[in-house]
Amino acid sequence: MSDGSRKSGTKSTFHFVAGLGSGVLSAILLQPIDLLKTRVQQSGKHSLRAALAELRSSQQGLLPSLWRGTLPSALRTGFGSAIYFTTLNTIRENAARHLPSLAAAAPTIAAASGLVTPNANQTSSSLPKLSNTGNLLAGAVARSFAGFILMPLTVLKVRYESSFYKYTSLAGAARDIARTEGARGFFAGFGATAIRDAPYAGLYVLFYEKSKQHLSNLFPQPHLSTTTLEAAAGQDGGGGGRMSQSRAASINFASGVFSAIICSIISNPFDAVKTRIQLQPKKYRNMVQASRKMLAEEGVRSMMDGLALRMSRKAMSSALAWTVYEELIRRAEGAWTKRGPEEVQL
Repeated sequence: MSDGSRKSGTKSTFHFVAGLGSGVLSAILLQPIDLLKTRVQQSGKHSLRAALAELRSSQQGLLPSLWRGTLPSALRTGFGSAIYFTTLNTIRENAARHLPSLAAAAPTIAAASGLVTPNANQTSSSLPKLSNTGNLLAGAVARSFAGFILMPLTVLKVRYESSFYKYTSLAGAARDIARTEGARGFFAGFGATAIRDAPYAGLYVLFYEKSKQHLSNLFPQPHLSTTTLEAAAGQDGGGGGRMSQSRAASINFASGVFSAIICSIISNPFDAVKTRIQLQPKKYRNMVQASRKMLAEEGVRSMMDGLALRMSRKAMSSALAWTVYEELIRRAEGAWTKRGPEEVQL
């Protein structure tokens, strides 16, 4: 195996492991919000108060019920994040290398009297940089690919969280779906999911990168000398000077929250339709029929069911996942530069 292939494989492993860790962490911490969102969306008559009352009256009690479905959620989100981040980085690296029209403009170092402007060329990320169009397309393609692979786990997760099904194990749930609906049952709602996730992910990456850029300019770091900035830029692989760890994490987290809120509002109708299809595939057969039925019977408000919960969960999960992922990659890239790929451990 060539050194280039070995290096590429090792870096892909870093991104996979970083994505897996960040996804599992966010899934476990935020499972109660995800479960409540599913309960609110499963029926137009459900409200957050009704969902909480139902959980309190269950045999398990409120707290254990809030974490029902954590295993399928952690598996789906963990491996989904791992596949997504690995695919996204691969797409961005290749686009930056082979598609100049999608690559970001090369940064320049501005100097004056031995000092540079505090925010010049600083970045909170060591990831490949693309243009707005490049970020939009890369996010959409990567999320669609990951969503298709993880669709069976998504269906299991949603049904596990719902009160419509009384599954006691993942294996039992899988057998029931296979017996009653066949292989098609594991991909119920994929159309609505893809239409929800592709624009969401594309817009998220676009807003996330632009937000990081603007926040870096709005809240500059103290003055750095030209020599210091150039040294940091070299360690960053040419992507601009590195900023402090705490400042980078703060900017990444704030950018993640902002981007997730905007994208959640835009994509919530598709999420509401997707949930109905996955929970009641016989009643809601496809995206168009489900949308018409929901609008006719429950009005426009049904398209915004669970928005506050989804927005809260997405804001926290996306911000947490991206911040942890970016920090792990920054550490790995720094160690890579100093010691070489064979010695680097996340």
